[in-house]
Amino acid sequence: MSEVPDSVTNPLAIADYRRYWLARLCSHVATQVQVVAVGWQMYELTGSALALGLVGLVQFLPALVLAIAVGPVVDRHDRRAILIAGRVVQAGAALALSVASLSGRLDASLLYALVFALGLVGAFEMPASQALVPSLVPARLLSRAVALGSSGHQAATIGGPALGGLLYLAGAHTVYAVAGGLFLASLALLTRVRPRGRPASRPRVTLAYLAAGVVYIRRHPVLLGAVSLDLFAVLLGGATALLPIYARDILHTGPWGLGLLRAAPAVGALAVALWLARHPLRQRVGRRLMGAVALFGAATVVFGLSSWLPLSLVALALMGGADMVSVVIRSSLVQLETPDEMRGRVGAVNSLFVGASNQIGEFESGLLAAWLGAMPAVVLGGLGTLAVVALWWRWFPAMVHRNKLHEAD
Repeated sequence: MSEVPDSVTNPLAIADYRRYWLARLCSHVATQVQVVAVGWQMYELTGSALALGLVGLVQFLPALVLAIAVGPVVDRHDRRAILIAGRVVQAGAALALSVASLSGRLDASLLYALVFALGLVGAFEMPASQALVPSLVPARLLSRAVALGSSGHQAATIGGPALGGLLYLAGAHTVYAVAGGLFLASLALLTRVRPRGRPASRPRVTLAYLAAGVVYIRRHPVLLGAVSLDLFAVLLGGATALLPIYARDILHTGPWGLGLLRAAPAVGALAVALWLARHPLRQRVGRRLMGAVALFGAATVVFGLSSWLPLSLVALALMGGADMVSVVIRSSLVQLETPDEMRGRVGAVNSLFVGASNQIGEFESGLLAAWLGAMPAVVLGGLGTLAVVALWWRWFPAMVHRNKLHEAD
């Protein structure tokens, strides 16, 4: 990355990163547009909290099944090509659902098929994306690049659900068609990204090679603490799967209200991401990580107890802002502490943990809501997150007392 002058302080000034960022933005908007349609249609078709929870489980299954294979594939092949292949699958799935909706043949099984396809792509996309960024920007700009990437994601999470809710007025087929078009735009941008510095060697695949990502994280307490904290905190505290229930049965709104609820966490996350892009975290990152996760748990409890839409939106925004601090710290630690030739395998383990926390967390929330009701499920999840913070503070002192993201700084 020596060709990037030291005077460059904004990653978006680097053309390849800018194209990558725009490609990710299009992809995230497409995904969030679809989320509104999938959640609303699934609840309309089934009327079941458990069915909403199963959406998360189905999306996580590919990552679980392919956990061993993903990392070596990312480390041994062109990471950009992996992302391009994913866009082709995403565009095809979205356009197929548009046709099915227009013809009146859409049912729950087809929605689950879309979610499975998205999970299949996601199993490779997150580790490939994380491993690609260090080849687009110099190390000194990496934390800012992570924050900018997260800000784009959160901007999409704000605008995407609102756009999806408006498009739904024209029919679900319109939602899926627009999503397909956005995935194709992302595909076109990715074809113009030119990564640098990829290693040419392809080591022989052995059992030790496959397991290297797990072993590396296990031997580094800071990484193990950070990724496992996210796993268990979000696993217990995730409430997004139940938003359609809150929108219709507790807060008494329609699809527009569901769009607001889905956008609210991103409002908080975007504000924090933009702040962090201009003011990178430099000290006490371990304690800030723990504080952010504790705030996430407390805000989850408030959301679970709320039956007033404005309070619910504020709680969700706080959850999103707290989670953004966690995302930036964890993602930066994973990328800065890992050699490039291992980023795919380590990133795959991190991706599996994140997927488990998000998708299995949605399944757990749906299952608990089916047994106890939506409000008790969310409140118990938030309290569980707070308990995890207390335990991790005791079990991972090296992570808690970590001062800087990069020890060489």
